[in-house]
Amino acid sequence: MTTIIPAIMSGGAGTRLWPVSTQASPKQFHRLAGPDTMIQATAGRFAASACGLRFTEPLVICGAGHRDLVHDQLAEAGITPAGVILEPMGRGTAATALLAAEAAGAIDPQALVLLLPADHVIEDTAAFHAALAAAAPVARERIVTFGIEPTGPETGYGYIEMGPVLAGPVRAIARFREKPDRASAEGMLAAGGHVWNAGIFLFAPATVRAEFGLAPDIRDTVLRALASARRDGKDTWLPAEAFGAVPAQAFDVAIMERTAQSAVLPCAFGWADVGSWSELWRLSAGDGTDAMVLRGQAVAEASSGCLVIGDGVPVAVHGLSDLIVVATPQGVLVLPKGEAQRTKDLLAALKASGFVQD
Repeated sequence: MTTIIPAIMSGGAGTRLWPVSTQASPKQFHRLAGPDTMIQATAGRFAASACGLRFTEPLVICGAGHRDLVHDQLAEAGITPAGVILEPMGRGTAATALLAAEAAGAIDPQALVLLLPADHVIEDTAAFHAALAAAAPVARERIVTFGIEPTGPETGYGYIEMGPVLAGPVRAIARFREKPDRASAEGMLAAGGHVWNAGIFLFAPATVRAEFGLAPDIRDTVLRALASARRDGKDTWLPAEAFGAVPAQAFDVAIMERTAQSAVLPCAFGWADVGSWSELWRLSAGDGTDAMVLRGQAVAEASSGCLVIGDGVPVAVHGLSDLIVVATPQGVLVLPKGEAQRTKDLLAALKASGFVQD
């Protein structure tokens, strides 16, 4: 049986889901896509062995300011983390990946590490486990990422162009492609051989350690910070000065786009990155153009195609169509559903005006 140590990345502020998601309480700590918060749902996918895989208690890498949220929400779900690594500031997923490899290697150097975000939706857990089992043999030697079979010309995701077959369904990576414009996304779908980049990785700790020879500045500064960390029970507190010296870079850029030891498994397990209000509307309402999604203290009359949320604040709408309306004690957002990606820009404008504080 293959042992897998889940390493959950719980970072970021989820600014495209403001005003529900904030710096103090980002989207992974909210019930956006089900009865559990997103971090609870992520950790809960590994509650039982499946497909010849044994899952350990999860590691969590998060911001130091979210330490209590992590412990409280996992305890509420009946989950005890193997450890919580607390970053004093975000330095990108490259640093997080190396921290996960080092911590997991100390737990069980023969186990595989599953590095995944805390805020993704996976609707078919059985298919997800089957994908992990299919990737595991290759992950002994390579860093395997998971590519989602596209359902449309999505411009909000990065893409992976797949290369030759390596073993079973696992393929080499020809190249990574950044978030495309509409025409480029349509071209990739028409050409075939492209998948969405889910940002989920399976690897052996020793493989990642070795591949960080490609980024020695990140490797050396992360290891220095880890060596001087303060440990308190399950918690590992990284020192601000040492960790602040780590170059901020994504794991894809620092390692995956440069390594010869990468691979991709194309799969379909009901994945979604709840990165915007329009995506949450799609998950909640499907593609029905007349659907209404009401959450919290919200009512609507003579309206269609809207997402309306009253989070601690009553909201009533009338005569609206295809709008996002979200009200919380932190603020109010109203914009066309097709412009949901502008939420981040609007929040930046509010901060620049001094109306919203970090």
